[in-house]
Amino acid sequence: MSVPVEPPSQGITALRLHRQLAAIWATGPGVQRLTSVNHTVLGLRIMITSFVFFAIAGILGMLTRVQLATPHAAFMDVETYNQVFTMHGSMMLFLFAIPMVESFAVYLVPKLIGARDLAFPRLTAYGYWCYLFGGTILTVSLILHSAPDGGWFMYTPLSSNVYTPGLNADVWLLGITFVEISALSLAVELTVSILKIRAPGMSIDRMPIFAWYILVTAMMMIVAFPPLILASMLLEVERAFNLPFFDPTRGGDPLLWQHLFWLFGHPDVYIIFLPMAGVLSTMIPVFARRKLVGYRTIVVAIIALAFLSFGIWVHHMFTVGIPHLALAFFSAGSAIVAVPTAIQFFAWLATLSHGRPRWDVPMLYIFGFFFVFTCGGLTGVMLAIVPFDWQAHDTYFVVAHLHYVVARRARVSDARGVLLLAAAADRAHRRA
Repeated sequence: MSVPVEPPSQGITALRLHRQLAAIWATGPGVQRLTSVNHTVLGLRIMITSFVFFAIAGILGMLTRVQLATPHAAFMDVETYNQVFTMHGSMMLFLFAIPMVESFAVYLVPKLIGARDLAFPRLTAYGYWCYLFGGTILTVSLILHSAPDGGWFMYTPLSSNVYTPGLNADVWLLGITFVEISALSLAVELTVSILKIRAPGMSIDRMPIFAWYILVTAMMMIVAFPPLILASMLLEVERAFNLPFFDPTRGGDPLLWQHLFWLFGHPDVYIIFLPMAGVLSTMIPVFARRKLVGYRTIVVAIIALAFLSFGIWVHHMFTVGIPHLALAFFSAGSAIVAVPTAIQFFAWLATLSHGRPRWDVPMLYIFGFFFVFTCGGLTGVMLAIVPFDWQAHDTYFVVAHLHYVVARRARVSDARGVLLLAAAADRAHRRA
């Protein structure tokens, strides 16, 4: 689209400028719709695509439960089960949870900050197509029975050539790398947009609270995702060219993969949590019919949460034999991270207690979230204590904690919640 825009110095009116920019950013008919760079269209596309992958991952999850429902079940053979299990976790985390929160941000942020679009609309489109391409690679591999089968964390040396000689691990490395590049490009897009193209007069300390959550989340993504991209590249190079990055018999270290993976993986828990907390911080004042309690305190809390989340990745590795001093450090950090989360929780409760809550269906979802997320948070603090973690590591206690924390966040993000959040954002924008 190369529609010329006349410079303002030639006496162009605001209406004519608006029409010219609308012609540039408009979504054409038919096949031209695929070239759309409009943030609203792309936000909806990412949202719909992520829920398609969510449905597929949900079916895979049910298949694993069928296999595990009875002892010695012959529903799936070992190879098929490993692929289904790996794809369930990979799709839920990489193809649903992260893109779903990104879709909210892409759709809502320009509306919240008073911008016509995001700073680099073509970068947004690039991010979507990278995401779709990577997700398609993984989905097609499942159909062709060559899907990854080393677990959603793909620990080495299990995922090395010795134990996974086929293409299964390569498919995971290729697909996830494209998805992570997509997420990184959208994170850059959101960070620049919030910092540079806010409406005139909207200082950073007057932004809607959801914009603050997205800004902190996007900055976390910029730091957290490169380690996983690097790890994927190193493992693929090892598999393709027989280099010993993770091979202990030739001087490599399999724990290097765990460090790089969890440098991404633990902040990623809060990358998923913070936008959903932003949804709550936006919806609760609407249904409580009063202003959010502790705006600046919440901002400080989420910034502190972002910093702390990068210093506790080793609590996923308490049983690998690290020094006791490191165990103590990471255990303490893992417990302290509950403090900024609790600050947000009590701010929400204070907003409700000082307001006049309207008990519509979305409020029932919010209170359901409060209960289940409290269970997830308390079990997380339990797992932060080293002696308990040694007993519960690799058990269903950890699986339950993960699903309490991650899966319940998705319940807040149903379609009606998105629409209500958008309506609340529009009302807040009009009041401003």
